[in-house]
Amino acid sequence: MDVRRIVTGNDASGAAVVVADQRVAPVTVGLMPGAEFHTVWGADAAFSLPTDGCEPEHKTWFPPPDGFRFGLFTLAPASAQWPPDFDFAGALVELDERLPGMIDVLEPDEPGMHTSDTVDYCFVLSGQAQLELDNGARVDVGPGDCVVQNGTRHRWHNPTEEPCVMAVALIGRARRA
Repeated sequence: MDVRRIVTGNDASGAAVVVADQRVAPVTVGLMPGAEFHTVWGADAAFSLPTDGCEPEHKTWFPPPDGFRFGLFTLAPASAQWPPDFDFAGALVELDERLPGMIDVLEPDEPGMHTSDTVDYCFVLSGQAQLELDNGARVDVGPGDCVVQNGTRHRWHNPTEEPCVMAVALIGRARRA
């Protein structure tokens, strides 16, 4: 997907101005063939307004408590497969480099299953997907559906041959012990 990010800020006199207008390239990783991750905006800590529009620091895919992320996630079609000569160890290194922190929440024995310390707002823009929870229950979602994922264990499936594109907002929260 081609994603354009337009960022506003305030100039020295306080007037609203466009400070950036650029394309956001997708992040792809071999471990998830056909998937795309577009990081549009995020911050690792709360900040005050107004700002000059400079991009706040954000180091990992999932935000820390009080941080946030906004982006797009494309879930690959069901037919997406690893190539026959797939290097799993190399793919794990690549995942950690290209989507820092992702590997920390994924469960090695349950591919795709993960739990993050975030409230996730997932809005389906196109395609179809299934949200799977702990007990194997699945919920079908499609364009116009919004999932509020409250830090629970889950994974996504795409049972179709069309990509599923979701807008995602991730809000970091502290988990109670």
